[in-house]
Amino acid sequence: MVDIPDAVCLYIPLMKDLGMSWSEIKNTPRIELEGILSAFGQYNKLHAFDGYSDQDISEMAKTRPEIRSQYGEYQLANRDLKEKLGKRVKVQGFKQLVNE
Repeated sequence: MVDIPDAVCLYIPLMKDLGMSWSEIKNTPRIELEGILSAFGQYNKLHAFDGYSDQDISEMAKTRPEIRSQYGEYQLANRDLKEKLGKRVKVQGFKQLVNE
């Protein structure tokens, strides 16, 4: 397996997506940089489909079928977050009913 350079996986996303300068990156411990990127990825997942209805997702999935699985991940992440915050989450499917 080929190792991907840190610049591709760590430094470029920090600079491009989060606007960190090179000096900020150099002065921050690596574990914190990885945590920032992880949190940013989770934030993107939690808000990827904000403002879209189920009908909008169905329309988009006609041309891009991968949208359905991404939307499912979005719903799962949001449900997990609400459960961690102590909010009551309505069980929607048979699989969830069986697991309770």
